[in-house]
Amino acid sequence: MKLFTDEGNQHTLKTLIASKLSGISVELSHVDSTEIVVPFLRRSVLPVLQTDDGNHLFSANAIVRYLLSQSGKDSDDIRVTSWLEWESTELQSVLSSHLPVLYGGGKADVQNLQPCLKKVEDTLSGTQFLVQDKLTAADICVFGALYPLYAINPSCFEKHSKLSSWFTKLSSDPAFDTSVTSITKGKGSSSLKASILAQPVVNPLPSRKSSSKQPEEPSAEEEVAEEFSFEEVRAAQETFQSGKKNAPKPQERHHPILPKKGRKNVLITSALPYVNNIPHLGNIVGCVLSADVFSRFCRLRNYNVLYICGTDEYGTATETKALEEGLTPQEICDKYFKLHDQVYRWFNIGFDFFGRTTTKKQTEIAQDIFWRLHKADHLLPETVEQLKCETCNRYLADRFVEGTCPLCNYDDARGDQCDKCGKLINATELKNPRCKVCNNTPVVKSSDHLFLNLPKLEAQLQNFLDESTAKGDWTSNAKLITSSWIRDGLKPRCITRDLQWGTPVPLEPYTSKVFYVWFDAPIGYPSITANYTSQWEKWWKNPDEVQLYNFMAKDNVPFHSVVFPCSLLGADDNWTLVNHLIATEYLNYEDSKFSKSRGIGVFGHHAAETGIPSDIWRFYLLYIRPESQDSSFNWSDFMLKNNSELLNNLGNFINRGLMFLEKNFGGVVQEMNLKPEDGQLLAAVNQELKQYVSLLEKVKIRDALRHILNISRFGNQHIQATKPWVLVKGSEKEKKSNDFPPACTCERHIPKLLSRKVNASSFVNRRRAGTVTSLCVNISCLLSVMLYPYLPDTSRIIQEQLNAPSDVNVLTGDFFCYLEAGHKIGVPKPLFAKIEQGQVDELKKRFSGTQKENDSSAPPKEPAKPSPPAQADPDPTASPEDIKRLTGEVTKQGDLVRKLKTEKAEKSTIDAEVKKLLALKKELALASGEKPEEGKKGKSKKEKKK
Repeated sequence: MKLFTDEGNQHTLKTLIASKLSGISVELSHVDSTEIVVPFLRRSVLPVLQTDDGNHLFSANAIVRYLLSQSGKDSDDIRVTSWLEWESTELQSVLSSHLPVLYGGGKADVQNLQPCLKKVEDTLSGTQFLVQDKLTAADICVFGALYPLYAINPSCFEKHSKLSSWFTKLSSDPAFDTSVTSITKGKGSSSLKASILAQPVVNPLPSRKSSSKQPEEPSAEEEVAEEFSFEEVRAAQETFQSGKKNAPKPQERHHPILPKKGRKNVLITSALPYVNNIPHLGNIVGCVLSADVFSRFCRLRNYNVLYICGTDEYGTATETKALEEGLTPQEICDKYFKLHDQVYRWFNIGFDFFGRTTTKKQTEIAQDIFWRLHKADHLLPETVEQLKCETCNRYLADRFVEGTCPLCNYDDARGDQCDKCGKLINATELKNPRCKVCNNTPVVKSSDHLFLNLPKLEAQLQNFLDESTAKGDWTSNAKLITSSWIRDGLKPRCITRDLQWGTPVPLEPYTSKVFYVWFDAPIGYPSITANYTSQWEKWWKNPDEVQLYNFMAKDNVPFHSVVFPCSLLGADDNWTLVNHLIATEYLNYEDSKFSKSRGIGVFGHHAAETGIPSDIWRFYLLYIRPESQDSSFNWSDFMLKNNSELLNNLGNFINRGLMFLEKNFGGVVQEMNLKPEDGQLLAAVNQELKQYVSLLEKVKIRDALRHILNISRFGNQHIQATKPWVLVKGSEKEKKSNDFPPACTCERHIPKLLSRKVNASSFVNRRRAGTVTSLCVNISCLLSVMLYPYLPDTSRIIQEQLNAPSDVNVLTGDFFCYLEAGHKIGVPKPLFAKIEQGQVDELKKRFSGTQKENDSSAPPKEPAKPSPPAQADPDPTASPEDIKRLTGEVTKQGDLVRKLKTEKAEKSTIDAEVKKLLALKKELALASGEKPEEGKKGKSKKEKKK
């Protein structure tokens, strides 16, 4: 990576500190302060980081976060983001007018700086760093901003002891110290002078202090002032006004979807979820949801895309679950396949086909690959020392053994992998091993097995990886985990197990064994595809025409980047190998891990029962998606993001534009006579759209989502600046006059208006209001398309309200006017509802692990034997606290149903909530010792009269 900067640039200080702390080296390239480094900008912006893939970052704070994220040291804490926004706006707006005076030899009024310094001082009064006791990007950026002030006027911190101590402590840190030396070259403040005097002044944000007078909102010109050249604005306007005629149409999709020559053929898989349990939120966002977003994006790009997934049903995990529930392995698979399917349908995961691995195709394809490996001499027979439970009289496969990790001493490691350190281990290496079934200590016995000879395939694998990682989009953790495996040299890997439930090994004397799940499970991708279409080989044996994307959590990486590719390379049958491996870090729950056994965290079926729409869950999970480091689901933040980003930002912008058009123009889109400020807005929207497309092409799902919110934020500011509600009103005299313009001011009505001698200023103002509103309605249409990968239900609802044509659902990277003058929109309605603190408190308590295991949200266990008939008059078993809680829930749910009926919500929504109400009433009746009346209907009107 290369960092372009002028000499003595204090913002470069931030980036050098981040480089030192992250361990990522950057090549410094000094340029003149007026040189334009970023090709699509029309003015100089320094420093600029040119990444290895040719992209440019030209915000110092963004560069800091990028470098830290690449090494997993960035923080997702919302307070870090708040500090960076404050530094780049409020602090820099003061410093950019203060520092040039000081460095120019004048005297500056330090009083203007005091509020900013006091803010830092107050924060540091109770903590070591700006965000609790952890060094973050916030400390780096605020330090870098304040350094020039300290360098020329050290006494400025004298009244702020905490700030002074913090600054001194950071200055002595090697990363900070060497970076300061690199920038100043030992010359102190004089080395910064030229760069500071060359930098533009940062305009301050409008004051948000409360006063009797309403503060003015920033105008659209201020928001994007000087950002876009005349050429950029003109290009954006021309594309908006005339680009639609050349825009592509959405490609129709007909099943079975097969690769097509001349098209971009994209095959997407997400790691097959184990069928032995219900997925939690971390499972969902790490695999199926992330893949779903990318799949939907590919459809918007008119790529020929197939998204395949299914349940992983063989192996130890299934046998273990079957023992726990007293069912056969097949019954467990059937039960949990349905539960998984229900959860993913509720989350709107748009698989093209969702299958399972317990099929004939799985056996056929797995055994075919096995025979090819055997004939090519890639398998090794070996005798293995294996744990055997003499109490259960069975060899214990990896997941039937638990114990202490020999590497990190984690006391709950599995027999194949430690969840804490992530290292792969052998069950016999565990300290204090115990049988997962009976908890007794197993003994070591010998057993004959087959191994995949990975060392023999290592050279082929390395050649494949060199090309795939260079040309494809592999996440940094996927590359790191894979390289760590290969760096130490590959070792033979056992591919058979002493189990009964799995794909049988077809070779004597191993026919009593089955394939190891991590040899067998990835073969589920082609076998599930084979159950989807008999022409599956056009996808899976066509590497020249198919791009394969694998989505997974980081613990699945080595099996997809080493074991599975080696199996396919060794089989030598022209298999399609992974081109892009997308791995997430872990999502935690609040301050702990998800735990089904301890009742901690939200699992798939829980989300559906909260009454919060699936789109809200999708939005928040993708907003906090652990792309570069672990992140956490937090209820308070969940509420905040819904109420601020969705309700107040996105929903507010779309609803206010549509409602205004409906109320003042009869819902008819007006002629748009664009002014320069409209052009600036169009250019800003186009830039956000292009960045959104670019990021999703690179599968940067979380980062791309931010650009949707940026566009709606720009739109809100434009509406606030132009005030169409003022323009449309006219004077009091005009309102009383019959000459006041009618609702529609389209071109076809102009002769009629002129014949009525309408007041010219009122007519112009009204047309201006129509332009602004119609432009914003078109932006809403664009947002509905951009939202489709993330919030598919919301996207559909917006397009219904817009009465938008289906041909809008294509993304080219350019913003077109799809809703032209004369288009009639549908009925506008609010898109999102506020989440209240009480609701969050209740949900947080419910999933904190403090509730009973058998709460009503858990799926009922299917008994191994028929249950005895229920007593006719059951005794009350619930506590008074339970009855009180249920009574409150019934009341609350009843209020919700009444509210929905009053608001005339959709029938399906009302029915779903009524169903929940009846279930709660039944539960309350049982808890109170009463017999619920099944199927009782309300009295008819005739019965009521009697």
